[in-house]
Amino acid sequence: MLVDLFVRGALVVVLALLILTAFMYVTQRGSLYFPWTGAIEPPPAGVEAIELETDDGLRLAVWFVTAAEAGDPTEPGPAVLICNGNAGYRAHRLPLAQALADRGYHVLLFDYRGYAGNPGTPTEDGLRTDARAAARALAGRPEVDAGRVAYFGESLGASVCGGLAAELPPAALILRSPFPSTVEIGRHHYPYLPIVEPLVWDRWPLAQQLADEVHAPLLIVVGEQDEVIPPHLSRRAYEAAASDPKRWVEVSASHHNDEALVAGEEMLAEASAFLEEHLRR
Repeated sequence: MLVDLFVRGALVVVLALLILTAFMYVTQRGSLYFPWTGAIEPPPAGVEAIELETDDGLRLAVWFVTAAEAGDPTEPGPAVLICNGNAGYRAHRLPLAQALADRGYHVLLFDYRGYAGNPGTPTEDGLRTDARAAARALAGRPEVDAGRVAYFGESLGASVCGGLAAELPPAALILRSPFPSTVEIGRHHYPYLPIVEPLVWDRWPLAQQLADEVHAPLLIVVGEQDEVIPPHLSRRAYEAAASDPKRWVEVSASHHNDEALVAGEEMLAEASAFLEEHLRR
C-alpha cells in the first residue's frame, strides 16, 4: 500500500513537472521579453526624435542626445549606443544618456521591435537586427566619429551588445549585469525544470561570443546584491571574455534595478573613466 502511494505520488510530481515544462516551453519568450506598452513620453528639449529602418523593413523610434560641448565642436566626437534591458523603454534610460552627454559623449537611445509602439515581435534575431540598424545610424551621424563608438548594454541588452560587437566591433564595450546565456540564467531561476538547450528558442550565448568573437576593451559592472542576475553568473561571462584589457566592477549594496546601477555615481565614474581611456585617445 505504501509503495503504491509513493509511486502514485511520484507520478503526480513527474506529470506536474512535465505540464509545467511544456507551459514554460510554449511561453518562454513571454518570460524573457517584457515590452513596454504604456504611455510614450515626447522627447525633452535638446533630444532629437528620429526613426531608423532595419534590414527587414521595420521602422523603430530613436532618440539622439547631443553631447555637451567638448573640444572642437566642428570635429566629430565619441558616442555611446545604449541597448536596453528586457523591460521599460528609452525614456527610462534618459538619465544615463544625459549623464553621458554631460561628459561629452553623443548618445543614441532606441527601442526594440515590439517595444514602446514599435512594430514587430521580440526575438533574438530580431533584436540583433534592431541593434545593427541603431549602430549604423549612430556611426553615420555627422557629429559622430565612427571609430570612437562604444556600446553600453544592460542585462538583456548586454547580450544584444555581445552579438552586435561580434559583427560590428566597437571601440569599447560596457556590459551592466550580463548573463552568460539564456540556458544558464534559466537553470538558475528554474532549477526544478529540465532546461535543455535545443529546446530554448533564444539562447543569447554571450559568454561564448565574448570568448570567441569579441575583442574590444571590456568593462563589466554588476550589483553586489543583484537577485535577478547574481554576480557569480555575470562573472562567468567576464572570465570567458578574451578582451584585453577587461575590468570587473561590483557596486556594493545594489540590486538589479537600483538607481545605483541605472545611473548612479559609482557606476558613472567607472564608465566615464573607461570611456575616457578608450574613446579619447
